[in-house]
Amino acid sequence: MASRASCLAAAAAMVGCAVSGWSVRAQSPVKTPAEFYAGKTITLICSADAGGAVDLNARHVAKHLARYIPGSPNVVVRNMPGAGHLVGTNFLYNQAPRDGTTIGTVINAMPLHQVTGGQGTRFDAAKFNWLGSTGVSNLTIMVWHLAGVKSIEDVKKKEVVLGATGVSSGTYVYAYGLNQLLGTRFRMVTGYKGITDIDLAIERGEVQGRSGASLSGVIKEHPEWLKSGKLFPLVQIGVVRDKLYPDVPLYHELEATDEQRQLLKLLASPVLIGRPYLAPPDTPADLVAALRKAFWDTMLDKQFLAEAESLSLEINPLDAADLVKVIDETMRTPPDLLVKAKPILQPGK
Repeated sequence: MASRASCLAAAAAMVGCAVSGWSVRAQSPVKTPAEFYAGKTITLICSADAGGAVDLNARHVAKHLARYIPGSPNVVVRNMPGAGHLVGTNFLYNQAPRDGTTIGTVINAMPLHQVTGGQGTRFDAAKFNWLGSTGVSNLTIMVWHLAGVKSIEDVKKKEVVLGATGVSSGTYVYAYGLNQLLGTRFRMVTGYKGITDIDLAIERGEVQGRSGASLSGVIKEHPEWLKSGKLFPLVQIGVVRDKLYPDVPLYHELEATDEQRQLLKLLASPVLIGRPYLAPPDTPADLVAALRKAFWDTMLDKQFLAEAESLSLEINPLDAADLVKVIDETMRTPPDLLVKAKPILQPGK
């Protein structure tokens, strides 16, 4: 049997190993952010598939962000789509390195999905280190010209089939909300990997449109569809009507009761978040500060803005402080309103 002294020695060794494994950065001489990032590569996790507006935004940010991060590291994008963006979001919270070498962009509906107890949530939005948001143009519910409808009122009388990724994403929720609150007859077909696949399904005639479409994204990806009238918006989801579609009503402007309108505004609240960027929880505070400054400097960069315009990417940025305020407001939504919103955001439960 081992002696008491040998047991204590073994325990001390185990404690020493645990301490040494806490943080490689913590046990080495303290480095400035520039010293830490020099020669490193930062991975930017994008919760959407390649080719869509979210991915385009992420790659544009990555290209310019690297110039403003101290130490000039490389920034590479890694797509991690799936489950209505939950795969990427959960990875950033639970599995991504927390040492400053991983950041991410997720869809703006994630805080609302969490606060209403959304299925598949394995993160706490309040614990992410939010870096800022590039902003976003209005979202829309868009339909193909052969659908046989011209307004939301028409969809109350005729079924319209929309492609969707998952029930927690904007490709599903915005249309489902109108079904539940106003009696529209949208039917969502889920299982598409991303927006690119939904657009191909529209062309093949499998579906007749899509919900949660970024107007700026559609302008970039399919300008000929909009110009020819093959694809057009029935409703906008945002704060003010887009100048290109002044006659298309906003989500919360549709004919509804006061309570229905409050719920429509809550469902539309993610648009205020735009396209957010974040670092995982527990990322060192000095590196978070450096990343936040780099993000904001990027948002003000003339070359970044000029290229964004050429890509039809709208940049209406929020800095980290303002973004956190918007997310905190979502997290503090009155319980009675959340109870009524939950069945819309979690269909079938």
